[in-house]
Amino acid sequence: MLAAGLLMASFQVRAAVNAIEEDWQNPEVFGINRLPMRASFTTDQQKTLSLNGEWKFNFCENPSSRTAGFQAVDFNDSGWDNIPVPGLWDFHGYCDPMYVNVGYPWRGHYRNNPPFVPEEHNYVGQYRRTFIVEEGWTGRQICLCIGSATSNVRVWVNGKEVGYSEDSKLEARFDITRYVKAGVNTIALEIFRWCDGTYLEDQDFWRFAGIARGVYVYTREQKRIEDINVRADMDGNVSILAKTTPGISRIRYAVCDPFGNIVAEITEPAVKSQEKDDEGNLVFRTDVKVNSPALWSAESPSLYTLRAEAEDRKGVVESTGIDFGFRSVEIRNSQLLVNGQPVLIKGADRHELDPDFGYVVSVERMIQDIKIMKQLNINAVRTCHYPDDPRWYDLCDKYGLYVTAEANIESHGMGYDDATLAKNPRFELAHMERNQANVLTLRNHPSIVVWSLGNEAGYGVNFERAYDWVKATDKTRPCQYEQARQNGKTDIFCPMYYGYEGCEKYSKGDNPRPLIQCEYAHAMGNSMGGFKEYWDLIRKYPKYQGGYIWDFVDQGLRDKSRTTGRTIFTYGGDYGRYPASDYNFNCNGIIAPDRRLNPHAHEVAYYYQNLWVENVDAAAGKFTVYNENFFRNTDYAVLDISVNIDGKPCYSESNCNIDGIAPQQRKTLAMPMVAKKIAELAGQNPQAEITLQFYFKSKNGEPLVDKGQTLAKYQTVVRPYSFPNLDTTVEGTLPILTETEAFIKMEAGGMAVTIGKWSGMIDYLDVNGKEMLVERESVTPEFWRAPTDNDYGAQLQRHFAPWKEPGLKVKDICHETEGNNRIVKVEFEMEKVKGDLKLIYTLRPDGTLVVEQDFDADKTEEKGPEMFRFGMQLQMPERFNSIEYYGRGPVENYSDRYSSEFIGKYEARVADEYFEYIRPQESGNHTDVRSFSVIDKQTGEGLTFESDAPMQCSALNYLTEDLDDGMDKNKKWGRHSGDLVPRQLTQVHVQKRQIGLACVNSWGAWPLEQY
Repeated sequence: MLAAGLLMASFQVRAAVNAIEEDWQNPEVFGINRLPMRASFTTDQQKTLSLNGEWKFNFCENPSSRTAGFQAVDFNDSGWDNIPVPGLWDFHGYCDPMYVNVGYPWRGHYRNNPPFVPEEHNYVGQYRRTFIVEEGWTGRQICLCIGSATSNVRVWVNGKEVGYSEDSKLEARFDITRYVKAGVNTIALEIFRWCDGTYLEDQDFWRFAGIARGVYVYTREQKRIEDINVRADMDGNVSILAKTTPGISRIRYAVCDPFGNIVAEITEPAVKSQEKDDEGNLVFRTDVKVNSPALWSAESPSLYTLRAEAEDRKGVVESTGIDFGFRSVEIRNSQLLVNGQPVLIKGADRHELDPDFGYVVSVERMIQDIKIMKQLNINAVRTCHYPDDPRWYDLCDKYGLYVTAEANIESHGMGYDDATLAKNPRFELAHMERNQANVLTLRNHPSIVVWSLGNEAGYGVNFERAYDWVKATDKTRPCQYEQARQNGKTDIFCPMYYGYEGCEKYSKGDNPRPLIQCEYAHAMGNSMGGFKEYWDLIRKYPKYQGGYIWDFVDQGLRDKSRTTGRTIFTYGGDYGRYPASDYNFNCNGIIAPDRRLNPHAHEVAYYYQNLWVENVDAAAGKFTVYNENFFRNTDYAVLDISVNIDGKPCYSESNCNIDGIAPQQRKTLAMPMVAKKIAELAGQNPQAEITLQFYFKSKNGEPLVDKGQTLAKYQTVVRPYSFPNLDTTVEGTLPILTETEAFIKMEAGGMAVTIGKWSGMIDYLDVNGKEMLVERESVTPEFWRAPTDNDYGAQLQRHFAPWKEPGLKVKDICHETEGNNRIVKVEFEMEKVKGDLKLIYTLRPDGTLVVEQDFDADKTEEKGPEMFRFGMQLQMPERFNSIEYYGRGPVENYSDRYSSEFIGKYEARVADEYFEYIRPQESGNHTDVRSFSVIDKQTGEGLTFESDAPMQCSALNYLTEDLDDGMDKNKKWGRHSGDLVPRQLTQVHVQKRQIGLACVNSWGAWPLEQY
């Protein structure tokens, strides 16, 4: 602790020495007269004045065009604009929002040359306002706090320069006591869009500028508590280190439980030891013991409060309360342990982003995010890639989330080799300072279980020294860094986007570090296919303990479509003439910008759930409940059970008691009435499919979890579905067949099918004299889908390009009679694809039309055909605007992402089947379909599709081509779902199989072979 104080002091001295240089281009200057880092707390005696609100604002095109003398008290700012604080320039018309993943915001316009940044487009914002200091504030310390300024901030009060700060995610505090007076005071700020610190802030997110967090002035006593560090372990031991100004004679402590009761306190002697640090502050060290404390974990976030009273010879000078938790974190036997238990990290990476305000995120939005995380069974968050608003950690403490707390370092744009700033000696102090700020301000939070040194910044001595400092300063937590890989200075092997094979190989190896991926399962667009396979491995290998999905929320900004006026969410390249851009690569969230759940969020919730049903024996009326929690039993939940016959609920039991199942334990339960009912229903419905559903629900509700909210679920098939035999014939009159030069027409049972001799397709389809197809649109084979973001990343649109228009030509067409059926057979040539395609149309006397599609691959091909899907499509008139289906739903699902959607009967409007992803792409699919009807809801007319095996089906108001961005999506002007105009038709897709979605990454990974 003393060493840390010495090092921080040397930073301040060095910064002052170098102040004669251009501070904003000097990596060794990052704080002038900035107060040392300390824990965030307020005192009972503290007075606070918010400076949030309207400020006068002057926007300068570059540093050279700055307005001189603006900081003077008598400067006339009447002609300046107004801007809100907090607020970002990009949202108030001063510059264009810019998104870059890899590379700096000047990419393509200026060559990297650290520490120098370009002057062109390096905008400067100048701020002014007044505030009033009350008479009662005199004689006290008065401080200014700026919560977050990008990329730097210089401060003047009453015309005098106070100080300077870099690190756009750091709370910069300045002592302004000697600059202010009672009454009206003038404050002026100057912020650069870019500075040398920007080289360490190359995160994959929007690059905004301005003030993102609150600004306020507050008072402190002249004799005061400067810092408090609380360490509490799971055995009830509390170790306290407090720093105070000279003049404090002692500190009294009391530990209060969550109900305010004092459970331990220190009277005389007040401290175990007392000494001075290098800055002259008094250092008090002491211990407190609490018997049998309630432990803090993400499952049961029990908080205590440390009350501290600082006294001088006259009595109490200052008092404060700091919340903390009893818990331990360690790595033992290649596992990360919390309170001695090897927890699973069911995590997500979370950028601070609001669709309307950018970096300015309200506490209400934070609480909303945590509530959604609870809904999705997320138990851990990585603060990618910087410290968050201090209130975020308070909320994680309160509501229960494990946090990997990351320092504000990413120099991705410099690469990982010799140019990396991790090896650059001029940036050593900045690497150290940013990690010190992270630790010293946040270390009292029990929710923080791991420190992270930064992200994607290469590896070198600067990180090794930062690691050594963190480990020496805080021995209660592990410290990780992804670029340290498996054997560098990192306590956890925390790779990005490690594939299944790599994860399994490492999990079987002898490296002592646990495996927790800092980023995995890239949730870009329609994705998260194959998430199951990750969690199969995590639950199999103790050393593999989970990871953080990239990322929590799509980073889209709310806007209006230029074409439709509808709401869209914009992404990189949507603003400005020549922006550096990585397009929609920042839209990879589990949830949408407005906090709607993306369809794949349901799969996350399923595989992250903590209660599981196993070993269902429906006939015996038994099943096992497994409690995957590590610290809480099952008393918080109840179980609902339902029995479905052919997809429809027929019997249910609610609020079944599952109390008393201990953490990590199983219990076999009996359900005699359910077993009896299943037997009864099975006898009454001898051919019906029977499924059994289990829903675990919140018993009484708890903070951010509503009573009755579904916490976990499971479905099992008791008796499988009997698919029809399409080869059977039916009794009746032989269908009528007529033939012309151009068509073959078959009619029976109200069905009229017209097959074009030149097309080989169903060109007309009429039922009871009413058209089922859009005029001049045939029922055609379909091998293509609108590529997803992951498809584009893997270049599948190029691999499968021949299938988009395979060049079908009729080679032969004939018709024949078989029993009571009429049959038309068509053979096709496929110019761009090797193999033979056949379509066989069979019309039965009852009007049922059987369509068989056969593709025989060229036997000389080493592999079978690879394509997006194998099936057929048709376009029905707009009035067929509803679907009724028996399959997996109600949320869209795919061959490698379906577990969260149960087999059942569902109804929906076609208009609701397309999910508006940020960028248009494939959507709306349903798997395990037994039957699929597209109907006119008013008349009940329409078509029903069935098969002799499970199908995949969808129906949309858009054509595939409407959702398809062609071969090079990123070379087009950005498209958005809100730009789309629904067609006055319903396109129906009926397919045997559609390729999966994949999730390992979005820049090359294919779906697993079985998908």
